[in-house]
Formats: sequence, C-alpha cells, structure tokens
Amino acid sequence: MKANNLDSEERSLDALSVGKSGRRNALAPVGRETLHERVYAELRRSLIHGVFEAGQVLRIVELAETLQTSTMPVREALARLVSEQALEALPNRSVRVPLVTRERLDDLAQARPLIEEQLVALALPNLSKADFIELRRLTLACEAAFKSEDPDKARTTSELNHAFHFYIYQAARSAVLIPIVESLWLQSGPYVRAAAQIHDENRGIPAVHHHWALIEALERGDRDGAKRALTDDITRSFDLVRNRLVADGDGQE
Repeated sequence: MKANNLDSEERSLDALSVGKSGRRNALAPVGRETLHERVYAELRRSLIHGVFEAGQVLRIVELAETLQTSTMPVREALARLVSEQALEALPNRSVRVPLVTRERLDDLAQARPLIEEQLVALALPNLSKADFIELRRLTLACEAAFKSEDPDKARTTSELNHAFHFYIYQAARSAVLIPIVESLWLQSGPYVRAAAQIHDENRGIPAVHHHWALIEALERGDRDGAKRALTDDITRSFDLVRNRLVADGDGQE
C-alpha cells in the first residue's frame, strides 16, 4: 500500500507541467528519480533562478500542494536548503528566502570570482571549436530573451545565463570546485532576481556584453582576459543591486 501511495505521488508530480494559461508554472513538475531528490532539485533550481522573492516565507503545505506531493519530501528539502545557506530558518520554525543585504551581497561578490576565475582558467585548454559554437548559441539566445516581452523573461534569461557559465565550468573537469560554485549560485538567487529587475528598468550596457568578451578571450587563449571578463560579468549584477540599496537608503540591513 505504501509503495502504491509513493507511485501515485510520483505520477501526480509528473502530471504538473503548465498552468491553465499554458505558461510555465513558477515550480515545474518533478519526475522519475526518487521523490525526495526531485523535490529538492526542483526547489533548488527555483532558488538559483530567483523564482522566489527575497524575504519570502516558504510554507510547506503550499509547496506540497504546488508540487502535488506529500509534505515530508518538501520538509526534508527545505531542511537541506537551510543547511546549504540557501534558506533561513526563522524562530517560529518557518523558512524564508534570505533578505537582500549589503553584507551578504559583498560577501558573495568577493567569493564568486575567486572560485569561478579558477574554473575558467582550468576550462580554457579543454574548450574546442564546437564548444565555442555552443557558447555563442547560448549567448544569442540569452540576448534575444532579454529583448523579448515574455512574462517569464527573468526566469528564461537566468536559465540561459546559468547554462552559459556552467557549460564553461564543466569543461574545467573539477569535481571539487563545481559543487562550491553551485552552492554560491544557490545563495545568489535573490540577487539574480533583483539584478534582472533592475537591468530591465535601466537598460544600460547590454546584459550579455561580458559573455561576448569572455568568449573572445577564451578563443584567443587569453587566460587573464577571460578572468577579467568573467569577474566583470559577475560583479556587474552585484553592482546593480548594491547601487539600488544605496539609492534606497538600505546600504546595510
């Protein structure tokens, strides 16, 4: 009986794909791996791409209803995400997305280039002509997404940006550094969301400008130039959010 219930939960999770409007839901369905792992993966992916607002309280029952599963895998996934510092546990035993603060922003803005520059340097000798074709394709797709009027634009551009960076990072073939950078991106989710909103308002330098510079530096074998382009890309988003915090008088939490 217990096995039948688990199969039923897995089938219901597979069935959830798009809302009645035909648009993608904020949370996509989970499929055929173990139920607990897929619930965790879906919540983790949504946090990376800034689906949830900074400071948003995540309620177990509501998430379970959205994902069409029981509360247990959701509860366990949230506990894992708290341990990874992607979520915060509150005194009333609820869980929320961390607030956007200047202290946390500066910490992430310092940590990410330290790790990601090393991955770019390690990846450089392993990238082929076919890889550069794919990196150009991802950048063009991201550029088009930024210019679109798609209501899901923030999510789409975040997913394409993630695909671009991790395509390069995987070429580094580092089993040690990849999990570290994944954790940093997970913690950066609220800042990704905030930066995308600010960019959409300001429309200054093109969002993929540094992607093109990074591709060109990698193609010519310019390690230092690639690291500079990467750092410029990372810090630009954090700078957008930092400037907004200062303008709003919220430079510190």
